[in-house]
Amino acid sequence: MNVASVPHTKIPVSVIVMTKDEEQNIAKCLRSVRDFAEVFVVDSGSADRTCALAEGMGGKVIAFRWNGKYPKKKQWCLENLPFAHDWVLYVDADEEVSPQLSAEIRTLVGAGPRHAGYFVGYDYVFLGGVLSHGHRVYKLVFLDRRKARFVEYDDLDIATALEIELHYQPRIQGSVGRLRGRMLHNDHKSLFQFFDRHNRYSDWEALLRRRGALVRPDDPQPGVRTTLKRIFAALPCKGPVAFVDSFLLKGGFMDRRAGFHFAIARAFYYWQVGVKMRGLGPRRAEGSERGEGTA
Repeated sequence: MNVASVPHTKIPVSVIVMTKDEEQNIAKCLRSVRDFAEVFVVDSGSADRTCALAEGMGGKVIAFRWNGKYPKKKQWCLENLPFAHDWVLYVDADEEVSPQLSAEIRTLVGAGPRHAGYFVGYDYVFLGGVLSHGHRVYKLVFLDRRKARFVEYDDLDIATALEIELHYQPRIQGSVGRLRGRMLHNDHKSLFQFFDRHNRYSDWEALLRRRGALVRPDDPQPGVRTTLKRIFAALPCKGPVAFVDSFLLKGGFMDRRAGFHFAIARAFYYWQVGVKMRGLGPRRAEGSERGEGTA
């Protein structure tokens, strides 16, 4: 048989893409997951062309309307989507799955995964360039849906709390690993929206840290990141520490202008969290470094 005549088989994994007004990002995101057998686009009432573009590219558009209670969006997907496959990959609309990651997942699923969940690393685009040194994020986004759950935080009364789980990983029943392939985070929205989003995120994080609701010692992280995050959580003046970490220790200076400005943005985020916590009054409990966010 001519190998060229053999049809290209899809990867037996269900992709979940989260959207709300993402017409600037959705096409490139969906092109990056075209090798996967099933792609759900879970949309939160987009007022632009997000849904039309997604449907035109073969995505299964599912409407999501948050009722202000738990479960939030990611956990709702695990409980309600009509999955054809047990393994799922979460992809934000401003992210793209690299060909290397797709190939790695294809091989892994074909051989049988050793773990119940896997971290994926991200290459982050800022000011038009990829941050090759100063920013390293890992998220637990490839997982066996039967063994995963997003923990419910005490945040429903926070005005800036969103419908989607922020800055923390799902809890996995079983071991976790890390994939070599990476995703690209490349948001085509403006810097105004970038800083507006981080202002809202810092409101959420400050309130939960003040309550002690972010204390999750068993939150999974790859490698030594759990220890490093706990050390960072105990440090005073997190803003300057975050700048030194990004720009000097992680080599952000080699990313030049983009690396410098990103380190400033990261430091400002943690300065916001700290000053907002002080404005909330006496501390109830210590928080701990969580998830990925701007870390």
